[in-house]
Amino acid sequence: MDTATFDINDALKHYMSDPASILTPEADGALLDCESDPESLTDNGVVNGVLNPIVDAVAENPDAITRSEVLDSLQFLLKYTSFLSAHALGKIFDLIASGLSAEADIIHQDLESDEQELTAHHKQLLEMYGFLLQWTIAAVETKAAEKSSSTVPGRGRGKPKGKKDANTNKDGSWDSSAQLESTLGTMCKVLRLKLGKIFLTTSERDTFIGLLTRPVYMILESEQRVKNTSIRMHAFKVLCIAVKHHGHGYAAQISIVQNLTYFEHLSEPMAEFLHILAEQYDYPQLADEILRELSNKEFNSNDTKGPKSVSTFMVKLSELAPRLVIKQVTLLAKQLDSESYALRCALIEVFGNMLAHLSKSDDRGENHKTQMNAFFDVLEERFLDINPYCRSRTIQVYAKLCELDQKFPKRRQKAAELACRSLEDKSSHVRRNAIKLIGTLIRTHPFTALHGAQLARKDWQERLERTEAELQALKPPVDAPGMEDKTVDQGLLDEATQIESPKKQPAQMSDEEKVEAIRKAQEEAATSEAIEKLTLTKRYYSEALKFIDVLHEATGTVCQLLGSKNKSEVIEAMDYFEIGDAYNIEQNKIGIRRMLRLIWTKGNSDEGKGVQTHLIEAYKRLFFEAPDTFSPNDAANYIARNMISLTFGATPAELTSLEQLLSTMMKGGMIPDIVVAKLWQVYGVQKREISRTQRRGAIIVLGMLATASPEIVVGEMETMLRTGLGPHGRADLQLAKYTCVALRRINPTGRQAKESAVKFSRLQNDHAVLIKLAAITEVPSESKEWYGLAEQSINAIYTLSRHPDVLCSEVIRRRTRAVFSPQASRPSSRDETQPAPSPADGEDGENAENATVLPPSQQTPAPPSPLKKQKNDNAIALSQLLFIVGHVAIKQIVHLELCELDFKRRKQEKEKTDQAAKERSSLSASTSSRKSSAVKEKAKEEEEGDELDLIGGTTEDDFTEAMAHIRERELLYGPNSLLAMFGPMVSEICANNTTYKDRGLQQAATLCLAKLMCVSSEYCEANLPLLITIMERSADATVRSNAVIALGDMAVCFNHLIDENTDFLYRRLADPEPSVKRTCLMTLTFLILAGQVKVKGQLGEMAKCLEDEDKRIADLARMFFTELSTKDNAVYNHFVDMFSLLSAEKDMDEENFKRIVRFLLGFVEKDKHAKQLAEKLAARLPRCDTERQWSDVAFALGLLQHKNEDIAKLVSEGFKLVQAPA
Repeated sequence: MDTATFDINDALKHYMSDPASILTPEADGALLDCESDPESLTDNGVVNGVLNPIVDAVAENPDAITRSEVLDSLQFLLKYTSFLSAHALGKIFDLIASGLSAEADIIHQDLESDEQELTAHHKQLLEMYGFLLQWTIAAVETKAAEKSSSTVPGRGRGKPKGKKDANTNKDGSWDSSAQLESTLGTMCKVLRLKLGKIFLTTSERDTFIGLLTRPVYMILESEQRVKNTSIRMHAFKVLCIAVKHHGHGYAAQISIVQNLTYFEHLSEPMAEFLHILAEQYDYPQLADEILRELSNKEFNSNDTKGPKSVSTFMVKLSELAPRLVIKQVTLLAKQLDSESYALRCALIEVFGNMLAHLSKSDDRGENHKTQMNAFFDVLEERFLDINPYCRSRTIQVYAKLCELDQKFPKRRQKAAELACRSLEDKSSHVRRNAIKLIGTLIRTHPFTALHGAQLARKDWQERLERTEAELQALKPPVDAPGMEDKTVDQGLLDEATQIESPKKQPAQMSDEEKVEAIRKAQEEAATSEAIEKLTLTKRYYSEALKFIDVLHEATGTVCQLLGSKNKSEVIEAMDYFEIGDAYNIEQNKIGIRRMLRLIWTKGNSDEGKGVQTHLIEAYKRLFFEAPDTFSPNDAANYIARNMISLTFGATPAELTSLEQLLSTMMKGGMIPDIVVAKLWQVYGVQKREISRTQRRGAIIVLGMLATASPEIVVGEMETMLRTGLGPHGRADLQLAKYTCVALRRINPTGRQAKESAVKFSRLQNDHAVLIKLAAITEVPSESKEWYGLAEQSINAIYTLSRHPDVLCSEVIRRRTRAVFSPQASRPSSRDETQPAPSPADGEDGENAENATVLPPSQQTPAPPSPLKKQKNDNAIALSQLLFIVGHVAIKQIVHLELCELDFKRRKQEKEKTDQAAKERSSLSASTSSRKSSAVKEKAKEEEEGDELDLIGGTTEDDFTEAMAHIRERELLYGPNSLLAMFGPMVSEICANNTTYKDRGLQQAATLCLAKLMCVSSEYCEANLPLLITIMERSADATVRSNAVIALGDMAVCFNHLIDENTDFLYRRLADPEPSVKRTCLMTLTFLILAGQVKVKGQLGEMAKCLEDEDKRIADLARMFFTELSTKDNAVYNHFVDMFSLLSAEKDMDEENFKRIVRFLLGFVEKDKHAKQLAEKLAARLPRCDTERQWSDVAFALGLLQHKNEDIAKLVSEGFKLVQAPA
């Protein structure tokens, strides 16, 4: 048998250039026949015929590989592995691996017995097996890669697996992983041999080691292989032995750095490999060299993969082997100047890991301290990194450091200040992480040693003051030491000379003196010790207060971040307030209140729903979950108490948001019935006195819960009549008001009516609830709270009563009698007609007429009062009457609209259920006329329910016309209408504000006038000049605000009347009173965005508000323009007009002007629009009279992306001023 001539270098040269170029002349004849038709190699029969004898021969003796036909046959097959079946390839793999294993055993025995002469033979065999193994593994990996890529298209979970199984079964169910694992084990066995005795030169050894390591690197290139822990560990083992014992270090360094650059999946495994090499094989040099090389590496600015992979590697290595990294950290720090933010992020994290490592080490020397300070300094600098990801990573690293056992108190304070500053970062990602860091700083704060973990500023301030007082008491008085010092100094000088003979003194002291001296010395020592202790305590308190102050500052900013557009930031802010609440930080209460408004977050997206859900969960944890130790009864008391406390000091906006929150929770079944029962107990308690706020809070909460579940109120009507509408309500008008609100919930309206399963049938006017509601409006009171109560009681009457107009007519009659009649009762026919002429009689006549009629005097006889007191009481009584009249008028319109809707609904139902309704068409006229008389204030409406059943033949248009007629002609002008009496009277009082001077009366009269104007366009037209005059000239800001709101309402009701008068409305934007200005801005915002008024040239007035001194007004204006910009290029269309108005404004500061223009031009996004605006503005440049005008136009042009050279040239020429010689 011929022995093959095999030169490893030659073989490798051919293999590296092209494996197909390796000649195999001695291969089996059957194989050579297949050379022209490689497809035939797929037949296992042909291949097995060749392989089986080779397998037998090699199994008998590994030397068989040296036979030329065996070697060539194997090489031939390896050239055509793409055509071989998996079974055949597996057989070859097994053959070569087992041959190498057997050869390794033989070599081991020969080396042990020191068989020198066989060395060359063994060397050749190892090279042959190594070469074939490298080739085989390459083929196996190529096959595996093909197989995995063929299974990729099925993206569904589990599908690729199924496909792969199918493939492997077809190929003879062969999975190379197990074989690969055992082969890697064989490689380790070979590398453990004393190869130095076989390969005598370094180059020969390196060549052979390369045969074993090259396939390992190839295996690691496959992500699937690396994920297999067993294969990964075997591969690492091969490399570790090669590096440690066979000088593979430098080659490994090159390979690893290359791998990091090209294969992202290898970044963490390579760190793991270096860790194992250093820890288990005691070879840290490779890691040092690689870190050294990476610290000098420069990356191409277009290369994102490399820096990212290197970053992951460094971070992982610093986690696994911080001791390795810390030695090279000064070199690595050079990469902080790298342009790649990924590398900077990685180094920030590496430094964090170094700090964590140092904090756990036992060494506490000077060097240790210096290192820690250096790392902290770098991290603090990185809070201002140019890239937001780096800033975020710094904050995340600090958050991890906070969790360590070592607290770093000095650095914590600095971190808190930096995080507080980062809350104002322009990147939401940074802000979110800053909130998280401050939360972590609170959770892990170090001030827990003396007084628990709470951080209430008030308590810490008290402790500090107490400690300072104690310190002051222990220190000697300021004026005393002067004299003592001199005597002490003298004594010390005297004693210094006697130092050599101290024994003489004790002899001169008596025992008592000795005891006294010792006692004094002890006292002094104790005092100095106490002073030292108190000084330390004082420092501790001061530091705690400094930390708390930063938290208070941060809380203010986090409150603002609750309004962020980024929902994850909002959720983070909520979590922060929850943490702060647990530590009792006072400022957090504001944030928890402010969180409530998030219940309105639009919930279409998952993010929106996420915010709502998070808010509800947070509130549940804060207020609606009792501690586990509580019994069910105590838990219910605890929750009820918390719910009531949420209403204390709440603004109307907060109460509205709380209502939405509680009703959402009620719908979700989160509020147990026992809690509702407890709330009713608090509200209805009679036997013992409880605070007004408690009782009020209970009914407020119950009213809120009733929006989701009206049954809550229905079952407790008796309690409400007894409490809120009984003596308690009369004594506390706020309680009565909220009771009326809760009663309204019995009959849900609007969207709640659709969602409610319970259908409510309205009550008759003699029902106890309605009688009490009507009576509560007549409670004698001079308090402003009465108006809120009257409004809600009328609302409740209109919600609950079947004939609310009849009941309210009675109320108005009774109040009118009380105001205008002397104590002796007048005939009832006069009661109704009396009010109209009385205002014209003048104030004196009016006062003379009702000098004795004061609402309180009907309750208890009062002693005669001075005339001024009478006038005041009369004015209050009349104001209250006018308030009721105005509110009834507005509610009557709503009632008419509801009647109309009800009519339409019932008509539709009727048409559906009863086709015979056409026969009743003869009744249509009578229904209309009857309907119109029914809604007049004086007429009786007992039959309304029955009449609505007779609507079969009435057309909707007829009904709508009838309603419009009632509204326009009957309510304020009908011969029988009660309200008609008050129209002229209200106009008279408003017009003669010098005669009727009382401020409250003027407020009530203006409000009443405005409400009556919303009823009839005729009345509106007649009194519009009067209302505008009041709005312009009234000295009372409340009156002006009400007039603005009224004009807004009229713009919706009677647009044709208001359209020409919108200028008057815009003028209020310049009102000296901020509240009027704010009301006007809100009204105009609604009208413009809803399309109720046409914008002409007045938007400039609203633009001025962008720089208003009142931040709320400026914010409102920003919101308005942001919304306006979404409507058909509105800002672009009106920009020129706004610019003209702003530029002509003489009082406007230039900086303010620039800020407004910059903000507005931010909404001009289209290039086409920018060019057109630029052309319009550029045309103004030659016409500018002053330099300021010119610079205003030039500034605006500079902000527009017009790209017009002519305009640029015109601007560059500057302002041309022609000045005549003096």
